[in-house]
Amino acid sequence: MAQSLNKSVELQTTGVSYMAIGGKVGKFLVGETALEFYPDVNVEQFIQIPWTAIKQVGANVSGRKVSRHFEIFTDQGKFLFASKDSGKILKIARSYIGNDNVIKLPTLVQILGKKIKNLFSRNK
Repeated sequence: MAQSLNKSVELQTTGVSYMAIGGKVGKFLVGETALEFYPDVNVEQFIQIPWTAIKQVGANVSGRKVSRHFEIFTDQGKFLFASKDSGKILKIARSYIGNDNVIKLPTLVQILGKKIKNLFSRNK
């Protein structure tokens, strides 16, 4: 039986976890202790990430629009999620892990531009 780490929940929303091949649709529970994801298919395959274990949370931002996809960086690795309420999740995360640890990730165009720039700078 899955046991939540949170005593109270600030936000409950649906989303997708990209931890395995393909995505798992499920529910996010964001509370005072942790960010939790419970898949709809099998609740026992839950993901619980305490706020103390999170180093950074990042998402792509274009203008004032936050992307559906966001990444959570911990000591154990990187977790990739998507939710229609990713902006709300990031706002709650900011209050628990600090403003400096919620970062803006580079876009695909920025990544490709940097790789092309590095490619030409090596040849000189």
